Amino acid sequence: MEESYEISDPRVLKVVAHPLRVRLLGLLRGDGPATASELGRAVGESSGSTSYHLRELAKYGFIEEDPARRDGRERRWRARHRYTSWDNLRMSATPEGVEAVRIMHLRQVEALARAVEEYDGSSWSDDWVEVAGLSDHLVSLPPAGLRELEQRVDDLVREVAERYADAPDAAPVHLWAGGFPRAATGDLPDVAGEGPSRTARKDSRTTWQRGDGR
Repeated sequence: MEESYEISDPRVLKVVAHPLRVRLLGLLRGDGPATASELGRAVGESSGSTSYHLRELAKYGFIEEDPARRDGRERRWRARHRYTSWDNLRMSATPEGVEAVRIMHLRQVEALARAVEEYDGSSWSDDWVEVAGLSDHLVSLPPAGLRELEQRVDDLVREVAERYADAPDAAPVHLWAGGFPRAATGDLPDVAGEGPSRTARKDSRTTWQRGDGR
């Protein structure tokens, strides 16, 4: 599997921005090769629907038929890349590109919400319950500072994931990182749900999307 699919055409980015396609691609990247029927059961869709969207993903180079694991009745698909990447600045050159990036960011947020909804602490050990969760911060940074932070986080994720890859208690862990500038609104007091908050942190990596502006 290749590391990243670098997209420069907003029309291609919009192909994967479809809510079902992005879920199918995420499952193939995270869980490995699968047939349309298997993916349909996972997402609650008919095999006809998943077959159509899988063909669209294949048409634009996101996935391919798995030659090593052929199924006698239907195709088995596999992801071609670990990540989908795009250049924010290049995409912002056209209204279509701006819209495609906005939709992809929303898809990432939807995936985060789905991961939180599916997480059930009662099904995991105390060690996992203690570290699972989210953090958010509001800090003052220039563009160079946010770029440095993103790169250092990316490097740290790779380093820690490699170090613990063979740990007997390792499990797939969803991990998100991102930053957006906020317009200055003066010194407003924090109110419930609006100020920076902090819970436990997650400590591994995922293999879904990355729109990092580089």
